[in-house]
Amino acid sequence: MTGRVEAVCVVHADVPLGRRGVVSSAIDKRPVDGPVDVHELGLAGDHSSDTKFHGGVDQAVYAYDEAEAQQWASELGRDIPSGWFGENLRTSGVPVTDAVVGSLWRVGDLALEVTIARTPCGTFARWVGESGWVKRFTERGDVGAYLRVVEPGTVERGATILVEHVPAHGVTVRDLFRGTNKSGLTRLLEDPKLPVKVARDARAALKKPV
Repeated sequence: MTGRVEAVCVVHADVPLGRRGVVSSAIDKRPVDGPVDVHELGLAGDHSSDTKFHGGVDQAVYAYDEAEAQQWASELGRDIPSGWFGENLRTSGVPVTDAVVGSLWRVGDLALEVTIARTPCGTFARWVGESGWVKRFTERGDVGAYLRVVEPGTVERGATILVEHVPAHGVTVRDLFRGTNKSGLTRLLEDPKLPVKVARDARAALKKPV
């Protein structure tokens, strides 16, 4: 399965959205031209302001699907440019929210592993400015996916995404977010090499009512 990187986005400017003492947020990400270096903690030129809830090796890169973005654009009656969700990669042609956890994406010399879902928060809601946004985003469930950098490299707009491996447990990022596919979640947790935040979210997902 192959897809495409439609845009590569990094922080344009920190914005004062204020939550729990955090003065600014790095959610304002916008497309950049040319190849961008990607290392263990994410893209060159990008950062997370609230490192308690964002960033780290298990949340190094955030991807959002163009088709899901356009569904929001239609519902909200507004343009949804690349970076609007705070994503680093706007992609097309491959599942993102419905990617299987642990799937390996090859983008040129860069290798990325699908990890966890994006959890909507108050900062996100203030950035978006839509009434009831956290509830609406949660109910839709098109949350995008975080990725871990398995092999550092570069990424640029137009690059091909090759899905090289899809684990047999079948648990998707959406399952992890909603708590569905309980049997798959149990199998997922049997992996002793599971990234820390994936294991955390899988245990929490098992406790959610379906």
